Amino acid sequence: MALGLVVMLLGASVVLAQGGGETTPPSVREVTADEVNAISSKLYCPVCENIPLDVCGTQACARWRAQVRTLLEGGASEDEVITYFVDQFGERVIGTPQNPTLNFLSWSVPIAGVVLGVVAVGVIFIRWRGQRGSAVRPAGESEEEATLDDDYRARLERELRSSK
Repeated sequence: MALGLVVMLLGASVVLAQGGGETTPPSVREVTADEVNAISSKLYCPVCENIPLDVCGTQACARWRAQVRTLLEGGASEDEVITYFVDQFGERVIGTPQNPTLNFLSWSVPIAGVVLGVVAVGVIFIRWRGQRGSAVRPAGESEEEATLDDDYRARLERELRSSK
């Protein structure tokens, strides 16, 4: 019996010596402040309104920047860090919508509005230029009265030129 106990202890020490049950910690990558700020500038503070995470001065933002550093040191990519924050706080922490349809609309609607505005101004300008040369008669004035009025203006302009 004692011999069996000794054999079991020796067998267990051989298994432990091989390191079968141990795990080595993953290598920690050196993360610069520029890398943290590059990702933090794409995230918005969930507490403050419309302030990027990299410039927000609250204690909560300092902890979230530290969390960005920790995730990067653990080997997470930029997209994984952003996804982590979206999962934690919702899509309000990113500046652009993640839904492709909303992203398309957020870019196309303002552009379409500007194009339509330019076209409308152009049409109005062209119409205005076309009407500028024609005299508008007052309501109730006949064609004959308009002709007499034109003759009077022409004669008045000739007299003014000749008096100089």
